[in-house]
Formats: sequence, structure tokens, C-alpha cells
Amino acid sequence: MNEYEITTMSSEETQNLSERLGQLVQAQDVLILEGDLGAGKTTFTKGLAKGLGVKRVVNSPTFNIIKEYKGRLPLYHMDVYRLAESEEDLGFDEYFYGEGVTVVEWAHLIEAFLPSSLLKISLFHTGDSTRKIVLEPSGERYIRLCEELLQNESTSN
Repeated sequence: MNEYEITTMSSEETQNLSERLGQLVQAQDVLILEGDLGAGKTTFTKGLAKGLGVKRVVNSPTFNIIKEYKGRLPLYHMDVYRLAESEEDLGFDEYFYGEGVTVVEWAHLIEAFLPSSLLKISLFHTGDSTRKIVLEPSGERYIRLCEELLQNESTSN
């Protein structure tokens, strides 16, 4: 399995990276975000939303479970942390195979419902403002997406 690792030195760098990713994603792309509380999952999603042209303020959907935003593609932002004890399918396929891009925080809690092809993004604290971001693509689409993102990453620095 391919794995790509990036270090960002600030929340702005994290958002810049995810903004570039937001410019590359396509309908039916599924991105899962893992990391401890405060690791930067929502910060990452804010940058992704900006790259998709979302104008609204993006915040964690913890109490709603799913928030939808309009941009060049719809952004479906899920926080499934509160579903830890649930076996209920909330119609995830409608999002995963719909017209937008789906971002799922705490996705390991709904693993049985996830598509086999997706991009796992893990965020780790490595300092006060630095993050290690590990991209783990499953499927050719996501391998190409990571390679294009990292190619752009090296030319933007």
C-alpha cells in the first residue's frame, strides 16, 4: 500500500495543503480523517472547503453528525464520533455515491459502511503547531490524487 507523509509547520500550512486537495477532488470522493482531539481534522476540512469554493464558515458537525456545504461540488462533512455505540446506517451511501465530496471524521467507528476505495488522512501532533499528515490511498483514483497533490506541493514550495 502506498503511504505519503507531509509535515506542516502551522495551521495555515495545513489549510493550504487541504485547499489544494479541495481543488483536485471529484464527485464521489470519500476522505476519512483520523486523529486525536485537536489534531486538526476540522482545520483540514476548512481548507478543503475553501478549495471547493465553499463560502460558509465550516465548523465541526459534532452535534448534527452531517453538515452540507455548497461549493463547486457539495461538501458533506460528517463527524460520526457520537455513533460509536450505534449500528445504524444513516444513509451513508447517498453521500458516498452522491454528487459531492464526503469527509468523515472518526470514520473507524462506521468502518462497515465505508466504501473500499477512499483516502485515509491521519493527523498527528508533532509540536505546538506542527502536524504530521499521513495520506493512505485505497484504490487507483486516490493514488493518482495523492501523487497530483504532492506534485503540486513540491512546485508550490
